[in-house]
Amino acid sequence: MRTGTLASLMAFALATFVAAVPVAADETCQSPYLPKLEGQEDYVYIWTLGVEGWGDGSDKVVTVGTNPAREDYGQVVDSVSVGGRHEAHHGGLTDDRRHFWVGGLDTSMIYLFDIATDPAHPKLVRTIDDFVEKSGGVVGPHGFYALPGRMLISALSNAEDHGGRTAMVEYTNEGEYIRTIWMPDEAPYGYDARVNAGLNRLLTSSFTGHANYMRPLAELMGDAEAMKNFGNEVVVWDLHARKPLQVLEVPGAPLEIRWALQEGHDYAFIEAALTGELWGVFRKDDGTFEAVKVGDIGPREEQPLLAVDISLSADDRFLFVDTFMDGKVRVFDVSDPRNAKQVYERKIGSQVNMVSQSWDGDRIYFTSSLLSQWDGTGGEDEQFLKAFTWDDKELTPTFEIDFREKQLGRPHIMRFGQIGFYTGQVPASSGDVAAAP
Repeated sequence: MRTGTLASLMAFALATFVAAVPVAADETCQSPYLPKLEGQEDYVYIWTLGVEGWGDGSDKVVTVGTNPAREDYGQVVDSVSVGGRHEAHHGGLTDDRRHFWVGGLDTSMIYLFDIATDPAHPKLVRTIDDFVEKSGGVVGPHGFYALPGRMLISALSNAEDHGGRTAMVEYTNEGEYIRTIWMPDEAPYGYDARVNAGLNRLLTSSFTGHANYMRPLAELMGDAEAMKNFGNEVVVWDLHARKPLQVLEVPGAPLEIRWALQEGHDYAFIEAALTGELWGVFRKDDGTFEAVKVGDIGPREEQPLLAVDISLSADDRFLFVDTFMDGKVRVFDVSDPRNAKQVYERKIGSQVNMVSQSWDGDRIYFTSSLLSQWDGTGGEDEQFLKAFTWDDKELTPTFEIDFREKQLGRPHIMRFGQIGFYTGQVPASSGDVAAAP
């Protein structure tokens, strides 16, 4: 056999092998207890705020096709309303990825959608309407984070005064209440909750209460007393014991927490919404943690840009940071985690909120809505889902959906879905499944 022919056959065999190996493409920054999707995601599920006069006016889960190989690519596949407007905000998947939990910050209603039986058409299977009563007065279910067999819900407020004192609440995957864990007195605010399972550590961050987040943003920012009622702390918890160990000062409403994903990277990033700063929470040699400012997010003029969401690439190299008021995403090189360097910037729209990226780093999705009373503060109230590819240098648009034109509402949180995951056609690689009580 000729050398050239042998080389060609070897190249063909290698290409066939590589093509047959599924590439992990799940959304980064999810719970370590979630099994990963592998290969191209087929859908993105978007929890969307209803707008009076737009369609049925109700909050809803909107399903959009995201696989270029399918005919529904870039199209709205389905929309399931929950009835009424509840200030749709965040949501999360159970540890088996079979159910998508979503909540309303105003009414404290929680909805469970089955996304496994028919991934193209989520089905509302349970409504929890007694969250405040069962939890002992917790208001504003915000984050939904998968633990083994459980859902950890971080909340924003309380029923007594609608201020910022709040708690975390645990439910079974089936929707049965387990317990309430109030935030410590020295750090009463809540927002995000994220786990590093290998370290047995949970981090929680701070925002503000119902009395603030349901006010128009311009009115709120003009009220000096109300603006004092934002959190400035990050709490380090013993995960298994659900016990607070440290309170770290991070001024300016530290919001989203993103643990580093590579082995041995014992740190997390957090954006401070009101100060426009990036912070890192780093594990020290003695096992305790310290909070360190690692960078600034864009210029501050007369008012904050409102850093609202961040996403860390799977290799811990790039941190995507969305700023609501100017509608931009800024990408930082955080390969030196204590010295974040901006390497890219792009205007996504008149406003931008959530950002989600695939595990392989190739695809990035953005939505536009922050809160019903805050959207449009900077002028145009643009509402969209926009998809891009990322080549480590720049974003290239692939498709977009105008939610205003389609009368769907204000798109907020996104989660990925896949047809073959539930049929066994696509292998699933589980994350860390260490037991958590």
